Amino acid sequence: MEFVHHLWLPIILSGVIVFIASALAWTMMPHHKKEWAGLKDEAGVLEALRKSAPAPGLYMLPWCNDPKERQSDAMKQKFREGPTGMLTIVNGASMLNMGPMMAKSFLSYIVVAFFTAYVAWHALPHGATYLQVFRIVGCVGFMAFAFGTVPDSIWFGKPWKSWFLQAVDSLVYGLLMAGMFGWLWPR
Repeated sequence: MEFVHHLWLPIILSGVIVFIASALAWTMMPHHKKEWAGLKDEAGVLEALRKSAPAPGLYMLPWCNDPKERQSDAMKQKFREGPTGMLTIVNGASMLNMGPMMAKSFLSYIVVAFFTAYVAWHALPHGATYLQVFRIVGCVGFMAFAFGTVPDSIWFGKPWKSWFLQAVDSLVYGLLMAGMFGWLWPR
């Protein structure tokens, strides 16, 4: 844990700068604006969901708990008729007060910076040059921010375009973190 003593400032500042960049990417930049869309009959869908009263959680449509049942003709017909999908239900209050989500987001950036610092500390010499640090931290940061969500596109239907947009953001986050660590690396 010696690396924390030497790298606590770039860890914290990286978390701050990535948090700011993320906020700007999602609120000011146009590239995420068309990722989400409303349903044509949103009112009808919302009314049906209210009747069902699902608790916050993950849901699959149509639902099939038994792999053998998935092979039944009736289940295959449900999948063919559609719609099929995955639905995330969240607590409505969390969407009105984004403070806790923003705090968790900031904490996640600090955690990524912490583990990136760990890798860089063990991969680089104490007096490494700016570019040596930039290369390692940038790569590890980009991988941490971008590749953890690939399974969402493979298994859960998240459009690959959304992943690509997130990867572009992740590249910026990794480069910002790399610059911060390169600047503040112990000499």
